[in-house]
Order: sequence, then C-alpha cells, then structure tokens
Amino acid sequence: MEVAPSFRVNLFKQIHEIIFHGNGGYNYHTIYNMPLWLRNYTFTEIKKYYQEKQKAENKASQGQNSTSANIGDPIPDHMKKVFQQSKNKPSYTTQKSKK
Repeated sequence: MEVAPSFRVNLFKQIHEIIFHGNGGYNYHTIYNMPLWLRNYTFTEIKKYYQEKQKAENKASQGQNSTSANIGDPIPDHMKKVFQQSKNKPSYTTQKSKK
C-alpha cells in the first residue's frame, strides 16, 4: 500500500518540474493528460538540457575569480598614475580660519 502514495508524489513532482522548467510552454492539464511515455521523454529531455547548461556554466566559470584583481597581481600603469596623483597634497587648506 506504500507504493501508491509515493507514485502520486513522484507523478506530481514530475509534472511540476516539466511545467516549471518548461518556461511556460506547458500547462498542468496538458502534462497530466499526456501519455506516460511522452511525459517521461519530455522530463528526460528537459533534465538533460539543464544538466548540459550547468556543465557549460561550470566550465566557463572555472578558473575565474569573482574579483577583477587578484592579490599579488601587478598594478596596471593607468592605476599607478591614479595612486600617485592621490598622494599629492590637496590644493585646499585644512586649517581653521583665523578671526
């Protein structure tokens, strides 16, 4: 008797996954009334698509850091100029005016 409830849960999970990851291409009644072989095929194809997409994203992001500069990398010339300019004294005075 335990098989029936788990079958229903798996059925509704599969229907949900197809509708959700189908990006609006399917509605509940279409998937629910779809022949079993076609629903399984559709589910498998969507699953393969997202697995391949994740592999491609992982491969593309492999070796890249989230920061634009890594610690220990040399400072680019255009940034050296900016740092040198910021070391110069300001053109304004910071002393309190005398009254």
